[in-house]
Amino acid sequence: MENFEILKSLHHNGKLLILPNIWDTLGALQLQDLGFPAVATASFSIALSQGYPDGEKIPFDEVVKTLSRMVKQLKVPLTADVESCYAKNDTELVENVKKLADTGIAGINFEDVNHAAGTMYTTAEQCKKISLIKNTVAANNTALFINARTDVFIKQAQLNEQEKIAATIERGHAYTDAGADGFYPVFAKSHEAIQEITAAVKLPVNILLLPGIPSMAGLQQLGVARLSLGPGYYRVAMKAMKELATELKEGNGMEIVQNNNLTGDYLKGLLVQNK
Repeated sequence: MENFEILKSLHHNGKLLILPNIWDTLGALQLQDLGFPAVATASFSIALSQGYPDGEKIPFDEVVKTLSRMVKQLKVPLTADVESCYAKNDTELVENVKKLADTGIAGINFEDVNHAAGTMYTTAEQCKKISLIKNTVAANNTALFINARTDVFIKQAQLNEQEKIAATIERGHAYTDAGADGFYPVFAKSHEAIQEITAAVKLPVNILLLPGIPSMAGLQQLGVARLSLGPGYYRVAMKAMKELATELKEGNGMEIVQNNNLTGDYLKGLLVQNK
């Protein structure tokens, strides 16, 4: 419960919460060591790093194990991207939420997408799920910060920009009433869209770092509470490895490894100091 309150307060202190979404324990510990007040995961990054496509293809128990390992080492709150909770029905949703809460995570990203069908849940269906999550954790004397994600900007391509904004705001109001703690209009990126959404939805708004979004200072001025990197952090890491591998293949790049001042002792120390 304490980590839930800390995570919640980080969304209401007037300062932009920046979360480079991680996929493993060591990366999470490094973010903590660098002074990030909370750590977040990305479903894309966890799945791909373990050899699965994104979209709830990785076994749910593998996700739970990964989160459990992180929580055991971290001293700051961990919030997890769990897609649609890997649940085909309400019974599975309750069971999976209990498993997630038992790991000790402080929050979740919860999507309004039916991954099996590739479509969005109706607003009423998603509100029922949000309420069910809230009631499930309350019944177990725990709490999860529900960052309610909507995929309107991705899944409703038939709408024009203003219609997407209106549909997003409509869902934001409904998710607020259902008990969500935050609102994540993924792929909303124009100044106008972000401005209208943050002004209309009375929840902390989370924006994904994409090309074309306002600067960090601009996001703060618009009232955005949280900036996520999503899979972007993982892609940056993979790009660095690809570039080095390409150099080595061509007989170059030795100095990149030789001049790397990130030592093995530093990385091992992250694990030791948090046991």
